Amino acid sequence: MTRETAPEQPEQPEQLEQAEQAEQQAEPTLRQKIVMAAAELLEDGGLEAVSTRAVAARAGVPTPSIFRIFGDKDGLLEEVAEHGFRRYLAVKAELLGGGDPVQVLRDAWDLHIRFGLEHPAYYALVYGQVRPGHLPRAGRRAVADLRHMITQVAAAGRLRMSVDRAAEVMHSAGVGTILTLVGRPKAERDPRTSDVARDMVISTLTLPPAGDGDEPSGSTVASSAMALLVALGQDDTASLSPAERTLLLEWLNRLADATDGPG
Repeated sequence: MTRETAPEQPEQPEQLEQAEQAEQQAEPTLRQKIVMAAAELLEDGGLEAVSTRAVAARAGVPTPSIFRIFGDKDGLLEEVAEHGFRRYLAVKAELLGGGDPVQVLRDAWDLHIRFGLEHPAYYALVYGQVRPGHLPRAGRRAVADLRHMITQVAAAGRLRMSVDRAAEVMHSAGVGTILTLVGRPKAERDPRTSDVARDMVISTLTLPPAGDGDEPSGSTVASSAMALLVALGQDDTASLSPAERTLLLEWLNRLADATDGPG
């Protein structure tokens, strides 16, 4: 049994706004009512304000209803995070069709920073609660989109390191920048902090277009290794056994992440 595929054409911002308005005008289900109540509490008072008792009171439902529908408080918070991140992820998805993959990364960084500063409660819900091995679904989707963007940079032969390492570096830098800025009083926040961090990260991860200047040989090896890795991922006809393919991918990632060029 196959699942329905998504529409071929991505929704435009106007369509997304109309869908959101229609959703708001429709009679909410009990599940939506509880999620909206929790979201309001989160926005008003932060995560500490989102107790199951407070959510039940705000939604006008018995507390056991929350556990019956969501399983536990973590299940509720998962859906609150998805509610808060929905618009951000939709706009981010629109960036994936951009022409210059490095510019797409720059735009994604700016979008990420703007969302975090404008919606600090949702951002802290997803990224501020450190639990090793756990990231809410909304955060996992955001990271998956980032990996896809970086893979496009690799396919263009402009990535200085492995996709895994580049995604980890950019994600860590972006989260750290937002949490640092959010932790300061608004009057003390310097917007140039994000711009400087972005330019440093992009410069570290990517190469300029071909012909824009000589690059160290190590960068050339890394970008070529990643371009080949992406090409292999798009081609299932390569004459390699599964074991050979696995070994080759390991070698390509090691080459891309080697810090020292040839002597």
